[in-house]
Amino acid sequence: MNMAWVYLLLAGICEIGWAFGLKYSEGFTKPLVSIVTVVVMILSFVLLAQAMKQLPLGTAYATWTGIGAAGTAILGMVFLNEPRDLLRILCLLLIIAGVLGLKFLSKA
Repeated sequence: MNMAWVYLLLAGICEIGWAFGLKYSEGFTKPLVSIVTVVVMILSFVLLAQAMKQLPLGTAYATWTGIGAAGTAILGMVFLNEPRDLLRILCLLLIIAGVLGLKFLSKA
């Protein structure tokens, strides 16, 4: 796997992390959680920027947001008891299919 894709995967994982951090920082009222959240946000953007050195903008950004959106929703279902209805799961599968399509159809 090309290092750009590794950076992008890590950036997406960091996006999931900072989304959860936003939830648990309670509007940035918890200082330690807020600091960790901001650090993970910055790391996510740095990794995305590194990936964009080799990957097309649209591919990188769509993949980053797709990983973040799907990953956050899935972990919300697993850990936060968020809704698990069939249509929600089908929509998440469409996001995942789109991310995989961008990965495997990309020339980079």
